[in-house]
Amino acid sequence: MRVIVDFCLIPIGVGVSVSQEVAAVEKLIRESGLNYQLHGYGTNIEGPWDEVFALIKQCHQELHKTGTVRISSTLRVGTRTDKEQGIQDKIDKVENLLK
Repeated sequence: MRVIVDFCLIPIGVGVSVSQEVAAVEKLIRESGLNYQLHGYGTNIEGPWDEVFALIKQCHQELHKTGTVRISSTLRVGTRTDKEQGIQDKIDKVENLLK
């Protein structure tokens, strides 16, 4: 089953700026080979269910390994069975309606 996940990982207790931790997570996402799109408050990731959720686990593990003691993540998960639709397809559909 394919999934699109809106993933927001929040490292807790590392200070006011979390950009270093976000960059480390984004590096893992980039290296995963899955389709993704970074946005202002998280990242959309799409692909096979097991691969996407394994990646999210890997992101948590990596930050814990490098010293982040506490992490909170929020996920919004979408699946559909009637057709295959990716992140860009969803964006394009709305953009076309706005024309």
